[in-house]
Amino acid sequence: MAIRSNLEKILRDGVFAITAEIGPPKGMDPNSILKKVDLVKGSADAFNITDNQTGVVRLSSLAGCVLLLSRGVEPVMQLTCRDRNRIALQSDILGAAALGVKNVLCLTGDHQKFGNHPQAKGVFDLDSVQLIEIVHRMCSEGIFQNGEPIIAGKPDLFIGGAANPFSDPFELSISHVEKKIIAGVDFIQTQSVYNLDGFYRWMDEVRSRGFDKKVFILAGVTPLKSVKMTERMKFHVPGVDVPDEVYIRMQRAADPKQEGFLIARETLEQLRKIPGVHGVHITALFWEEAIPQLVRETGFFPRIL
Repeated sequence: MAIRSNLEKILRDGVFAITAEIGPPKGMDPNSILKKVDLVKGSADAFNITDNQTGVVRLSSLAGCVLLLSRGVEPVMQLTCRDRNRIALQSDILGAAALGVKNVLCLTGDHQKFGNHPQAKGVFDLDSVQLIEIVHRMCSEGIFQNGEPIIAGKPDLFIGGAANPFSDPFELSISHVEKKIIAGVDFIQTQSVYNLDGFYRWMDEVRSRGFDKKVFILAGVTPLKSVKMTERMKFHVPGVDVPDEVYIRMQRAADPKQEGFLIARETLEQLRKIPGVHGVHITALFWEEAIPQLVRETGFFPRIL
């Protein structure tokens, strides 16, 4: 099998992979994203560029990916179904591949009512499973969703999807992973892990069904920066499971920012020991300077390029 990206090579070589997220700015200044790139370069194997996350308008994911490539850094282009129909999504896949993007993360996308344009009309022509299948067929068969052949060069992308081990009902989370594997996904990045017991249970089921042999699993790690952030994650962000013991630990900490970083480091060190976990995905939520420190202190620095 031909290797499509550095991230794929790391994973297929059996190296514990690190991906991390860079949030684009609310503006067009390329330096605002290039400064982050220079800060985190070398501390992950690839960097996700979010696609108007939480429905908030930002510099586009594709433009952010091109800026990363200009610095010799490998991007993962996040692509959501919220803002585009199947025509635009396929067009963006072709454009990204033409510009040198090798990894794509296919997402349904947060509902626009949570963003800064709640009156906007959500598209949702497709969901993430359907998008994964379309991208997979574009790459493997060289055809569009309507069955027409791609004439002037088909894309060749390493295809990712997301999973939430803490969604309710539990079986639905497992079923979504299975659907994405059938659709052709290559790697899965999970929701941020704070509840390790819950994640252990989810991984037990993933291994029992052999999913970890069919797809690469990257567990989510998000450092908590403050008590306020902890409360927002625990009480207001759907799908995030922050146990009471983590919340209390943050409340009682003399330095919550340092405590949040310590919790993330401890979580990463536990995740690396779980069979079937092939790496971690660090989402620092505009605290990008925490990424190289976290990677360095857990012994994963520097990364192999």
